[in-house]
Amino acid sequence: MDWLELHIDTTHAGLERVEPLLSALGIDGVVIDDETEFQDFLENNRQYWDYVDEDLEAKMRGRSRITFYLQADEESFAKLGEVRIALQQLKAEAADCGTLLMTMGNLRETDWENNWKQYYKPMEIGERLLVIPQWEQDDPKVRKALEAGRVPLILEPGLTFGTGSHATTRLCLTGLETAVKGGERVLDLGCGSGILSIAALKLGAASALAVDIDDKCLDVAHENAAMNGIGRDTYTVRVGDVLSDEALRAEIGGGYDIVLANIVADVIIGLAPVVRTLLAEGGVFLCSGIIDDRATEVAEKLRQAGLEITETRSAEGWYAYTCR
Repeated sequence: MDWLELHIDTTHAGLERVEPLLSALGIDGVVIDDETEFQDFLENNRQYWDYVDEDLEAKMRGRSRITFYLQADEESFAKLGEVRIALQQLKAEAADCGTLLMTMGNLRETDWENNWKQYYKPMEIGERLLVIPQWEQDDPKVRKALEAGRVPLILEPGLTFGTGSHATTRLCLTGLETAVKGGERVLDLGCGSGILSIAALKLGAASALAVDIDDKCLDVAHENAAMNGIGRDTYTVRVGDVLSDEALRAEIGGGYDIVLANIVADVIIGLAPVVRTLLAEGGVFLCSGIIDDRATEVAEKLRQAGLEITETRSAEGWYAYTCR
């Protein structure tokens, strides 16, 4: 089946006029890109990020756009005629709606389902791990790497952060190769897709508890664990904020041999004073997601909390610390 992808360029004010216009024509389920909402999101969630891609900011600058999809058939083309007439009338009536330019692309149903997969390929990380997208398991290169002794880590990337492709995740995975000796209890804070805690189990850890503020992690992390032959008897996922949820903190307890936090600088700084209560004696705290211009600040806060930084790793402007 072929589809039409339609874009209407407008302004922030114009969104409130264009969306109901489309709805009146029977077109709902639209996608809205708006710079104002994007900037509001960044401002109101500042504690969760240290770096925003410049290309993304440039893409959103001054942009207000509505996107919708129609089947490429005779009825839909007739509907587009109605949309064009309504947009022309709106442009004549309202000066604050921008260009109201409508552009169209054509895509097939298979494009929706599969094109994004081309960006995820098997990755050898460190000395032992091989991260494998679920649909690439039969690739001859994968079989060859496994025959050479690589430990497979199978993922369905989906929409949740944590595929192994980002430098912060790779830094954590290479740190895990050293930290996991066998039989450890692992706590993964900010688990996302579950990649780090699942990797720890594949490398020989005995059990893992994964926590994230995003409830998507419940399904995604458990599904990724199941693809790796890991059941809920050794892998537990919880939703919540360790820093503010006392009941969750009580459930988590302590005595972990390895605590992981691949998050951002501010959250790691907030965690620093409580990490020692989570760790077993001689345990390891492995933290990453630290942008280079905040690395010194985070290191100082870790030391002030009584943690010793035993190893520093960096790549592509990001830092990771192994602490005891």
